Amino acid sequence: MTNTNQSFLPVIILALSAFIFNTTEFIPIALLTNIGTSFGMTASQTGIMMTVYAWIVAVLSLPMMLATATIERKKLLLILFGLFAIGHIVSYLATSFTILLVSRAIVAITHAVFWSITASLVVRLAPIGKGTQALGLLSTGSALATVLGLPLGRVLGQVFDWRTSFGMIGVIGLVIMLLLAYLLPRLPAKNSGNLSSLPSVIKNKPLLSVYAMIVLTVTAHFTAYSYIEPFVLGITDFGADFATMTLLLFGAAGIVASILFGRYYEKLGDRFIAIAFGGMLIGLVGLMPMADIQGIWTVLVFIWGVSLTALALALQIRVLKLAPKATDVAMSIFSGIFNIGIGGGAMVGGLVIAGFGLPMIGYVGALIVMGAVAAFIYTKSAAPTDY
Repeated sequence: MTNTNQSFLPVIILALSAFIFNTTEFIPIALLTNIGTSFGMTASQTGIMMTVYAWIVAVLSLPMMLATATIERKKLLLILFGLFAIGHIVSYLATSFTILLVSRAIVAITHAVFWSITASLVVRLAPIGKGTQALGLLSTGSALATVLGLPLGRVLGQVFDWRTSFGMIGVIGLVIMLLLAYLLPRLPAKNSGNLSSLPSVIKNKPLLSVYAMIVLTVTAHFTAYSYIEPFVLGITDFGADFATMTLLLFGAAGIVASILFGRYYEKLGDRFIAIAFGGMLIGLVGLMPMADIQGIWTVLVFIWGVSLTALALALQIRVLKLAPKATDVAMSIFSGIFNIGIGGGAMVGGLVIAGFGLPMIGYVGALIVMGAVAAFIYTKSAAPTDY
């Protein structure tokens, strides 16, 4: 094994960790109908699972990061995965929707801490000069959750039941915990920031602009994506199997976006972000008009997926560059507002469906993207230098 491979091994382990965390966060999207049926609820009613999970992460990311700021990172990760497994045991045994929500809350707390520290850890663990590639690898782990985790979870849910899917996620989480214990080096807390660094982060106008862009972008995405399964089943004529294929498509798009980010972001800078915004708009606006043309619809969804992941990566690395002495504080806020976007998008999508119907989710998502584009244009006019 080369030195480079040895150096990247801890990054790969954290990418696997990202895989399982993203799988569990978004698995309800693949199982909404099954979960709703078991508790006598509709898919739009069970969609509250996404909102509760996301908003717990949003509220607790910064407080939990500050509370754990001095804990050695390997030890902290092992504690998180222990709680992660407990949460999934409770999910598997849940006898009511309320208990299921409680179990999701347990997992959401671990999520709040995990994503506050992981981006800075992979950059720190990467070989010198390979921080961008390390972030891309972390994103690939996240994207594989959609390529492998969600479709497999959906298949397990169809063949057995949704409880089996949650149980398997818990088992995989335990395996990853063992890998972390065996292969991850000690990681003393470093440049995490503390409460005293919060004012400097809040007063950082370029950083606040990035936060505005990400919350609007993610809200736009999840306004439509949270309900992509019922959209495919109820609006298109593509069939139930294509709902699973759509989840695979988003995951594949995430992997492609990670590769494109690693190769082109540092060369293109703001142009990379502008192109990604254009891709999101095209994908969301075309969601309904192309719902009868499977080939074109598939291409549009793929473009949408690539663009979303590309934007998330680009804005994430800008946060790290804009707050080098308080990376964990800045990333905890990033994680928090990202999840405000997830929860807000799921809620907005539910309201759109209730008020206007499923066909409108793409259009409303596109309108919200325009808000993110406006924030991007404002940022460029106020501070045109790339960062």
